[in-house]
Amino acid sequence: MLWDLFITFFMIGFVSFGGGYAMIPLIQEEIVHNHGWMTAQEFTDVIAVAGMSPGPIATNTAIFIGYNQMGLTGAVLSALGMILPSLMIILAIGAIFYKIQKSMMVKSAFYGLRSIITGLIVYAAILFAVNNGLVSSISWHTFSLILIFGLSLLALLRYRIHPVYVIVMSGLVGVTVYG
Repeated sequence: MLWDLFITFFMIGFVSFGGGYAMIPLIQEEIVHNHGWMTAQEFTDVIAVAGMSPGPIATNTAIFIGYNQMGLTGAVLSALGMILPSLMIILAIGAIFYKIQKSMMVKSAFYGLRSIITGLIVYAAILFAVNNGLVSSISWHTFSLILIFGLSLLALLRYRIHPVYVIVMSGLVGVTVYG
C-alpha cells in the first residue's frame, strides 16, 4: 500500500502540468475511480481542506490522502511522490530552457499550452459542482449556492477583495444559511 501511494502520486506528478488545480481531475480519477481509496464526496472534502490550507493544493491533497490511508509514513511518501517528478523535471528543463528561452518555437509552445491549462481548471470546477449536487436540480439550495458563488466571484474580480476574506465570508454565510 505504501508503494502504491508513492507510485500513484509520482505518476500524477510526472504527467500533470498546469499547477495543482489542473491536476485535480487526474488525482480524482486515480484516488476515487482507479484505487477506490475515497468516495467522490470524501475527495471533494479533501480538496476543500487542501485548498484552504497553506501550500500547493496538489501536494496538500497528496499528503492528506497518504495520511488518511497509511498515517504519517503514507503522508510523507505521497508528498515525495508528488514533489520528486517536478524537482527532476525542473532541474532538467531549467538547464535546457536557459539556453533556448528566446526561441520563437518555445514561446509559441507555451502560448498554446495556456488554453488546455485553463480548460483543465474549468473542468475541475465543473466536476466539483456536479459532485456537490450544485447542478443536479433546481432548488432553493442550488440557487443559494449559485448566489454565494456569484457574489464571491464578484468580490474577487470587481472589488479585488483578498481571497482569504472571501473564503471566511463564504464560510460564515454557509454557517448562517445552512447551519
